[in-house]
Amino acid sequence: MRRILTTAAAATALSAALTACGSANGPGGYGAVANISDPSPSPVPPWSPGTGSPSGAARPDRITWGPCTDIRRPDGATPRPDPRFQCGRLQVPLDYRRPDGDKLDMAVIRIQATEPGRRLGSLVFNFGGPGASGVDTMAQSYKIFSSLNTRYDLVSFDPRGVERTGGVRCGTDRDMDRYLAMDTVATNPAERARQNETIRSFVEACERTSGKVLPYVGTVNAARDMDRLRAALGDKQLDYFGISYGTQLGAVYATLFPKKVHRFVFDGPLDPSATLEQRSLAQTTAFQHSYDSFLRNCIKGPGECEAGPDVAGANKNVKAFLDDLRINPLPVGDRKLTQGLAVTGIAAALYSDLTWPLLEQGFGRGFKGDGRILLYLADAYNARMPDGSYSTIMSSFPAITCVDTSERPTREQLDRTEKAALEISPLFGGAGMGALCAAWPVPGDDEAK
Repeated sequence: MRRILTTAAAATALSAALTACGSANGPGGYGAVANISDPSPSPVPPWSPGTGSPSGAARPDRITWGPCTDIRRPDGATPRPDPRFQCGRLQVPLDYRRPDGDKLDMAVIRIQATEPGRRLGSLVFNFGGPGASGVDTMAQSYKIFSSLNTRYDLVSFDPRGVERTGGVRCGTDRDMDRYLAMDTVATNPAERARQNETIRSFVEACERTSGKVLPYVGTVNAARDMDRLRAALGDKQLDYFGISYGTQLGAVYATLFPKKVHRFVFDGPLDPSATLEQRSLAQTTAFQHSYDSFLRNCIKGPGECEAGPDVAGANKNVKAFLDDLRINPLPVGDRKLTQGLAVTGIAAALYSDLTWPLLEQGFGRGFKGDGRILLYLADAYNARMPDGSYSTIMSSFPAITCVDTSERPTREQLDRTEKAALEISPLFGGAGMGALCAAWPVPGDDEAK
């Protein structure tokens, strides 16, 4: 998955899991900002166009600023409003071919320059994904960019289909629980049938809950939104910082609006021309490389690593553990740690060496029948809050990815990808995003490549 797990998020996961505490507040308002698709209790209502609010009606040419009152931290908690943060919304067309039709209210956050007399303008960020909330991520990470904040207003936004900007939701939180608990690889026809049914149900839930917005969430439309944002901020040209998927968004913007490009920074660029199969194999390779690094770090001597006495022993233990979870998921309170969730938890811990000790403990406790740490790591990756609600990222990611490609792989192509991925990594191999895009309810195109 083309996502980033920030150091702050990794540290939060480590701290919260080790202390086994934490609570989530319900979502609050957005100051004077009206949300198109607020996080809401299950069942989630279908998407509907934003209608604005008397105190903060969105306009296509300006942003109404107010306090940020619904920022969400990685642990789901809502911190006190920070007086430095300003939040607002900007009205953009749902369908740019029909600019006078339905609108989206795009959520925006701004942290004004600390030296206004030397201000250069606005610096717009996209932190990756696709599907990451720019509003929440900016609030969590702005101190990292403090040197830039002296002369720039730091600005980010929730792209279309993400969180407050018509966020894609695929059914209820319970629907998400069922989908994300799915085993990663089918080992027999019965498991394949269950996997196909789970994917079909998930896709149908996406269409049922967010069908109206699904055709319009792609990167090309997000780039058009970003140019509207530039104009609303009062900047003649765009200064931009893109990370991971944000590099693709920036490149598409530069292609559409070359005369509006000023200073652009791309961090961790990806290849947008890669096929779904190529992306899956590259990601599988990267996860396996990180896992090998974890094991080398963990196994420094006999008996020093809870995963096993040596690499061969650790791999044998982990395989046996995951194979058993296919048949006997571990109870964790009123939930269960499945094979799919355990693999997600392992992958989540590999994004940062800060969470390697937590992964080692997760293996040690998991082998003894305690799946709490691995389930916590999986929840952190899946953006499942302690109250059982989800952010939109696990729905926004496939929605944007599948609209950004015309590929709809056949079963034969998916089987080929899965076989090649499993040869690279029996732990992380699978068909990847191709399995979802093959069943996606709206067509995609290659305009963003």
